[in-house]
This record gives sequence, structure tokens and C-alpha cells, in this order.
Amino acid sequence: MAILIIGAAISIIGLILLILWWKEFLMILSGTIPCLLLLGGAFIIYLGFDKLKEAWSKETLFSDAVSEEVDKYKYEIDELKKEIESLKKG
Repeated sequence: MAILIIGAAISIIGLILLILWWKEFLMILSGTIPCLLLLGGAFIIYLGFDKLKEAWSKETLFSDAVSEEVDKYKYEIDELKKEIESLKKG
């Protein structure tokens, strides 16, 4: 119960001080918002770059896997061609 009363008292004091220092509050807010937007934009750019780098990495891994699979099938086709040729001769 005491915490509820203390919380209400602090909220009332905060509201009174906000009303008394409204101009100062707006001045601080007007200086804070551009900084937050700048930092937020930089963070989003970093996340986008990281996601792009991850996509490039997956694409490279995928192309390597496809390349290995293509080589495997080429080898298998060559072996089957040799087998067919040996069956034709025999």
C-alpha cells in the first residue's frame, strides 16, 4: 500500500514539474529526437547490411553446393556412358 501511495505522489510531483518546466522539456525533447532518429537510422542501416551480407553468404554457399552436385551428376553421367559403351561392345 505504501508503494502505491509513494508512486502516486511521485507521479503528481512529476506532472507538476512537467507543467512548470514545459519549455525546458520541449527544448530537451527537440534536441533528443534528432539524436534518437540518427542513432536509430544508423542501427537499422547496420541491421540491413548484416542481413544483406548474410544473404550473400547463403547465396555463395548455395552456389557451391549446386556446383558440387552438378559435378557429381556429370561424373555419374560419364560413368553411365562408359557402361553403355561397354554393353554395346559386349
